[in-house]
Amino acid sequence: MARVSDDLLLAAQSGDRHALTQLLVALQPDIRRYAQRLCYRTSVIEDVVQEALIVVYRRMGTIRSPAALAGWLLTVIARLCMLPALMLMRGVEELASLEESRELAKVPPDELRMDLVNAIESLSPSHREVLLLRDLEDLTIGEIAGRLGVTREAAKSRLRRARTLVREYLLGTKDSGREST
Repeated sequence: MARVSDDLLLAAQSGDRHALTQLLVALQPDIRRYAQRLCYRTSVIEDVVQEALIVVYRRMGTIRSPAALAGWLLTVIARLCMLPALMLMRGVEELASLEESRELAKVPPDELRMDLVNAIESLSPSHREVLLLRDLEDLTIGEIAGRLGVTREAAKSRLRRARTLVREYLLGTKDSGREST
């Protein structure tokens, strides 16, 4: 991984836009290399690179040191590459019946991955954010509530609704899962 100096990281964390730009440019080749190694489909590599850069930008303040950056980035990229599997494991696909399970099992994995991306994109910004904070950034409900400025109950409710909408979208049971709010 490209060596990131303490000074560059600290400047980026303190809000220096030029330092942040330099950091993101310096990290991009390594992020791409990690994505090429970790992602199942080469067609998602560019999306993973862009999403990883967004995560770095948003979570800049949580990076402890340049030495911790490589391991943290590797984890972020692995999660981005495996987002559909993570979401399935976390219960996004809590199927109500064996029939629903059979229906999804017929869909080729590559199509299911694209359908999942489309399902997430179809969510309202508030539902998409809570879903990604929980299932991508692995935040707790308390952390999500704090970040969004809502109660724990509201965060749980949004997450439950987001997961329901994703399931409905994937199963095609409710106007393609689109929501207007």
